[in-house]
Amino acid sequence: MISALYDSPATIERNRFKYKSLSSWALNLFMGCAHGCRFCYVTETSIKYQQGLLESYGVTDPVADWGNYVLVRPWDRKKFMTSLRKAERTPVSQLNADGNRAVFLCSTTDPYQTIRNPDAAKQKLLNELARQTLRNALEAIRDYSTLNVRILTRSPLARQDFDIFKSFGNRLLLGTSLPTLDETLRKLYEPSVPHPNQRLKLLLDAHKAGIPTYVAVAPVFPEVGYKGMLDVFKAVKAAKPHTIFMEPVNLRLGIAERIARNAEKLGVTMDMSIYDGGPKWVEYAIQSLKDAEKAAKATRQLDRLHLWPDHEALGSKKAIRTQPDPEAYAAWLQSYWDRVSEWPGKK
Repeated sequence: MISALYDSPATIERNRFKYKSLSSWALNLFMGCAHGCRFCYVTETSIKYQQGLLESYGVTDPVADWGNYVLVRPWDRKKFMTSLRKAERTPVSQLNADGNRAVFLCSTTDPYQTIRNPDAAKQKLLNELARQTLRNALEAIRDYSTLNVRILTRSPLARQDFDIFKSFGNRLLLGTSLPTLDETLRKLYEPSVPHPNQRLKLLLDAHKAGIPTYVAVAPVFPEVGYKGMLDVFKAVKAAKPHTIFMEPVNLRLGIAERIARNAEKLGVTMDMSIYDGGPKWVEYAIQSLKDAEKAAKATRQLDRLHLWPDHEALGSKKAIRTQPDPEAYAAWLQSYWDRVSEWPGKK
């Protein structure tokens, strides 16, 4: 793995999410991610905006090498506080209506990950710096602003910060990504990520500790199906998530190739035609969204369900036109695009 200290410090930046209802700002602590999930869309951003920079650190192919590089953003209190004050002063009228005035950790990486380095001393230093930057940032947001915080992680390491999470009260939501409970699918799609049961336990323990939770059943893989999704919805119910987000696998640069390579490595035969962006993908995506509604209804959590239909692929004129009832389909999509996710204490 290529890991190093990056010269650009961690600051709060406006995000550009569309129809996600996750946050108004993002705080990214790293460039790159050790989890290296095969379906991750962030590599597309790396190619567009950061390829030259990554090459200077020895990353020759940001797409193929995804999961094998992590640049740690340092802590610069002056710059962080400047970004925090700017966010705090931003009028609500200038923010996205579905952002809950929240800072999202993180939008392009995981805030809790183990950084590896061939030099044991450097590895220890990078992990310590990353942890301290995270705590410094959370404490500053808590003490010097009225902003909310949304954390999303695939790592049970988040448990080490339960103390600071609790100190936020209703201003912080902790969530985990849990697309499946199937260990075989985890090895295929997210092989470097902790077991689903560990993530589920993190969510349940957070709820028991009084920390408000949510869950992202995302992205749901084609092999999961209704039964697999129902298992997830049943499992997370005990954590009383404020919102259950869900989306199918989105098609982005390099995703199909990474999935196919890992399937071949594991000796798994897959139907890759779903990933060509054609009618099969649209059919799978819509069915997955419908299955999520069915699973949410079966577990009495439909009022918490927030689907993420892709506005470009599923909301295209072609996709709408091919549905049995185009008008009803378009209205169904719009109902989720207009949805604002729940926040504890919010009326």
